[in-house]
Amino acid sequence: MSGNTAIEWTDRTWNPLTGCTKVSPGCDHCYAKTMHERFNGPGSFDTVTLHPERLRQPLSWRKPSMVFVNSMSDLFHQDVPDEYIADVFGVMAANRKHTFQLLTKRHGRMHSLLNSDRFRVAVHTAFWMNTAKGAPDLSWPLPNLWLGISAEDQQRYNLRWPALRETPAAVRMVSAEPLLDSLSLFANSTVDGYPAPDWVIVGGESGPGARPMHPAWALHLRDECASAGIAFLFKQAGTVLAKQWGAKGKGTDPAEWPFEFPRDYPQQVTA
Repeated sequence: MSGNTAIEWTDRTWNPLTGCTKVSPGCDHCYAKTMHERFNGPGSFDTVTLHPERLRQPLSWRKPSMVFVNSMSDLFHQDVPDEYIADVFGVMAANRKHTFQLLTKRHGRMHSLLNSDRFRVAVHTAFWMNTAKGAPDLSWPLPNLWLGISAEDQQRYNLRWPALRETPAAVRMVSAEPLLDSLSLFANSTVDGYPAPDWVIVGGESGPGARPMHPAWALHLRDECASAGIAFLFKQAGTVLAKQWGAKGKGTDPAEWPFEFPRDYPQQVTA
């Protein structure tokens, strides 16, 4: 459950826990649930399982990498103890040669923990347990962590982005995948005047029963990002739109995108 990955915006995954439960429509066709239950049986994904034996895996990875944390779960799930989350953060803090990318739909718990002095003390303890003697002091927010929320529509973005915006983070990212409806980064007046995301990922849904993404939704986000200087990644068209375009698979190849999806927008941001 940890290693190299085909996910376009990262190098590898790290899963110190597995399993999750649905919180919004974006979860309905969860690829992680499908993958997990293919090997572990129906219903197995609904139980969150901690894997402490995987906690120290990044310590053995020599090549600096972009690491997607918990591609098979949500670190801020209610069944994950605060202490375990602090352990995960401690390992990330102790591995500064890697850049960790963390997405959540549990915006409330993310905001509460990362703004808590008690949690920071717990992370500091875990940091020193995973760091050689003489290591520098713990920086906060972690300079090598890109923190993000998933938002499949305007309602979920309006709920989750304000929490992320007010959470300590070196880089804030938004994953609008699967994008199930129109979404504006600046539609809500409460958002205007506050820091914008540093990076926005857009993608349609793929797999059996995939719901369509209208190209206008992706184009609108692309143009908002271009106007605001936000890095933008069009990850995939999704099964339905890709077929309409005549693309192979789920439309991940930029060479197969129509002319209105230019390839010159920034694909990465620097922490």
